[in-house]
Parts: sequence; structure tokens; C-alpha cells
Amino acid sequence: MLELNKIYCGDCLEVMKEIDDGGIDLTITSPPYDNLRNYDGFNFDFKNIAKELFRVTKEGGIVVWIVGDATINGNETGTSFKQALYFKGIGFNLHDTMIYKKNGASYPDKVRYYQVFEYMFVLSKGMPKTINLLQDRKNKWTESWGDRSTRDKSGELKKKGKLISGKEYGVRFNIWLYWTGAGYSTKDKIAFKHPAIFPEKLAEDHIISWSNENDIILDPMCGSGTTCKMAFKNNRKYIGIDISQSYVDIANKRLTNTYYQEELIK
Repeated sequence: MLELNKIYCGDCLEVMKEIDDGGIDLTITSPPYDNLRNYDGFNFDFKNIAKELFRVTKEGGIVVWIVGDATINGNETGTSFKQALYFKGIGFNLHDTMIYKKNGASYPDKVRYYQVFEYMFVLSKGMPKTINLLQDRKNKWTESWGDRSTRDKSGELKKKGKLISGKEYGVRFNIWLYWTGAGYSTKDKIAFKHPAIFPEKLAEDHIISWSNENDIILDPMCGSGTTCKMAFKNNRKYIGIDISQSYVDIANKRLTNTYYQEELIK
């Protein structure tokens, strides 16, 4: 097994071979897709990476795969769906198809509605062993306001009792909105030397949702190190991998700064 709480520079396919079967509780990663960014000229072998992720994920473990699609000559690639279906084909369950909604549009378009989201495929190896659903959505009502009902296969409406929340806050929906950009995604200015980072809060919310303290979190294409940083801040262990030494240097700098900040707080 690889040493924990460390970021490795190398081809993730080769580095992951050093991880034990079923050694990872949770993976959170956003891979390069459709050549939308250069990423220091490196590419990735999706199918073999997916197979390795299945091997290293423990029974009940989760992979959160954050990905979108390019539009080429007016035609979306569908890469996201192809990858999700491939994961299902090798044994993962598609536990949830979530949306990462951004606060604005990066590329205004005159012929279609502005693109403001990416997919977050939550893939499980069997039934998830950890489900800590976030409850920070303010309820409109805290008392009974009607009957709960559902329709059976014939279309007949069946009453299930009263809708009673009793709580000020309910479970979050599966579309998550985040403000992005400088000062929002992270306050670490060095992180923006990477061409495509995702918000720290996004990584943290998934870490809290699908893992417990001391679990092992993997990011096999860790880029600027966001997943590893938030794993550390939430008392999880981490393994980060990236083939670019310049990105590993960025990630290590962020982790070092975070470590000393935590020590000063203590």
C-alpha cells in the first residue's frame, strides 16, 4: 500500500498499482475531457483508469467523477454519458447523477442557452457503506401541509400519509450551486496556476457525504490538490497522484500552507 497523506508524481495507472485491492474508501476527481485544457500536454487512458478505480475501491466505496462535455461544430460530445455507462459496464452502480452548477457562464453562446454546469456521477461499488446526507436546505414548511402520495404501475394514486417535516432544514437536492473564481473556489492564489480547478467546498461536501474520519480519500488526477487539501482539513487520509510535476508542486504548497495554518489554530 502507498504511504498515506502524500502526493505522488507519476502516471496514475502505474501509481495505483501500488494501492491494495479495496484500499480506497472514496475517490473524488475531475479528469481531463474532450481536450478542453492542455494540462501540460498530458492525456489519460480513461478505460484502464476506470478499471483500476474499480479494483482499488473497497466494497461500499464511492467514486465521484466530475466531468462535462465539449461542443464541437454545434454537437455535444456526450463524453460524460459514455464514461458513466462504461463505469456501469465494469461493475459500478450509478448511485446518483448530480449536477455541479456554477454561478455564471464561462462561454456566452448566441445559438443555445449558456452552459453553467458539469455532471457529478456518484458511482458506488455495491451499496454505499457511508451516507451522510447534508441537511442545509431551508424547508418552506415545518408542519403538515398535505397528504403524501405516489402512483403505482397502473397509474392509480395511493395516499401515504401526511407530509410532516418538523425540521427547519431538510436534505439538500442533488443540484449543487457553487460560486467559482478567485476568492470563491479557493483563497489559495497559487491554485489558479492550474488551468481548471473546482471549488474546495464541492470537494468538502462530497467528502462529508460519502466518508468518515480516518477514511482514505484518493484523487488520481489531483491537479492543484483540492481534494487532498479538503480531506486533510476534515480528518481523512489522502493519496494524490498527478503526472505533472508542476501541478504536484502546487498541490504540495497548498497542503503545506494548510498544515501550518492548522497547527497555528491549535
